[in-house]
Amino acid sequence: MNVKQATIDDLAAVAKLFDLYRQFYQQESNLAGAEAYIMSRIEKEESVIFVVQDEQEFVGFTHLYPTFSSISMQKAWVLNDLYVEKSARGKGVGEQLLHKAEAFAKETGAKSLSLSTAPDNASAQRLYEKNGYKRDSEFYYYELVL
Repeated sequence: MNVKQATIDDLAAVAKLFDLYRQFYQQESNLAGAEAYIMSRIEKEESVIFVVQDEQEFVGFTHLYPTFSSISMQKAWVLNDLYVEKSARGKGVGEQLLHKAEAFAKETGAKSLSLSTAPDNASAQRLYEKNGYKRDSEFYYYELVL
């Protein structure tokens, strides 16, 4: 399996995975919307997407967004999305994506790499904790839906 940074040439395959990821989180399928969203992120260089390719097919992706820590005055990354096709789960794809994201964050001089997941996504929680991620007990996460 090969891990690489996605480019505009990978748009259709990444959009397909992104649409499946959104469906996993109970969203309606919207392949055209997924493609437009991913195309915009890549073209505007607003995020970084890594994909795992198994032979000719992409079987997983992770999507990183840059941010900054005011307290440390350093760059940080948010691992916003991680998805592995059902047929590829349990084969180390998620772990490869986490390792690539960590290496990339270090290469870019980031202070940290953060993520969140649904409270009922126990398999993802196990994967993250196995790879050194610690559940935050210092801060609460809030969101204002607009």
